[in-house]
Amino acid sequence: MRYLLLLVLLGAEIAAADPPDNYPFVSYDTGLQQAQQEKKPIFLYFGRYGCGFCAKTNKESFSDADLKKRYVDNYVLVYADAESGGRLTLPSGERITEAELGAQLNVFATPVFMYLDMNGELLFRAPGFKTVKEFVDFDQYVQEGHYKTQSINEFLSKR
Repeated sequence: MRYLLLLVLLGAEIAAADPPDNYPFVSYDTGLQQAQQEKKPIFLYFGRYGCGFCAKTNKESFSDADLKKRYVDNYVLVYADAESGGRLTLPSGERITEAELGAQLNVFATPVFMYLDMNGELLFRAPGFKTVKEFVDFDQYVQEGHYKTQSINEFLSKR
């Protein structure tokens, strides 16, 4: 019985997937406003409770101090729970839930990482677990403006 309880507790810790600790993630609507004010692109992280790959990404990738500095400096960080009923307001004034936003953006599995320009237009999306190196490559793709002339796959194939 003790072992069963231990396994349940360990599994619960692994399955929990809030935004990474110590990152200044904000809601989608707040992030859109902040991006306009700061003239920064948006890094949108769709996760959900119980997402093992979200927890793995948080633990293995977002724990890297250099990656944290890079993303905090270069993006407005937005987290949305793909299953949440939390309400937000779109620039049009429409009120929707985070889950409805996910459906509008075709997020049907998590994690999904989206890179948006400061106006909220999609630059590219990257589903699934990502390593620190992949996040650094994605940052270079956005920050150096490669998205204007080539797809993310073309950019990565030349690296």
